[in-house]
Amino acid sequence: MPTDSTALATLLEHATAARDEATAQLYLMLEQVRRFSTQREQLLAYRRDYEARWSTQFRDKAAIEVVHSYRSFIERLNQALEQLDRQTRQAEQQAQEARERLVERETRVASVKKLIERRVGERQRTLAIRDQKAADEIAALKHWHARPSMAAANH
Repeated sequence: MPTDSTALATLLEHATAARDEATAQLYLMLEQVRRFSTQREQLLAYRRDYEARWSTQFRDKAAIEVVHSYRSFIERLNQALEQLDRQTRQAEQQAQEARERLVERETRVASVKKLIERRVGERQRTLAIRDQKAADEIAALKHWHARPSMAAANH
C-alpha cells in the first residue's frame, strides 16, 4: 500500500501533467486564432487590391461578362472571409475554453502542492513533539537517577 507522501507525489505528478497538457492545448488554440486572423487580413488586403485594380477598368466601360465575373469573384472572396470569421470565432471560443481548463488545472496543482506542504509541516511538528518528549523523558530519568545518589551522599 502506498504511503501518504507517495500518493500525494503521484497526485501532484498527474496534476502537473494535466496542467502542462492544458498549457500546450491553449498555445495551439491561440496559434490557430492567429493563423486565421492573419489569413483574414491577407484576404482583405487582396480583395482591396483586386477591387482597386478593377475599378479603373470599369471606368473604361467593361463588357458585361467581365462585370459578372468580377462580381462573382468578389462574392467568393466575401464567402471566404465569412468562413474565416466563423473559424476565427470558433477558435477563439476554443481558446477561451482552453484558458479556463488551464486555470482549473493550475488551481489543482497549487492545491496539491499546498496539501503536500501542510502534510510535511504536520509531519515535522509531530517529529519535533516526539523528539521533545524523548528529550524530556531522558532528562527526567537523568534527574531521577541523580537524586538517590545525592541523597546517599548526604547521609
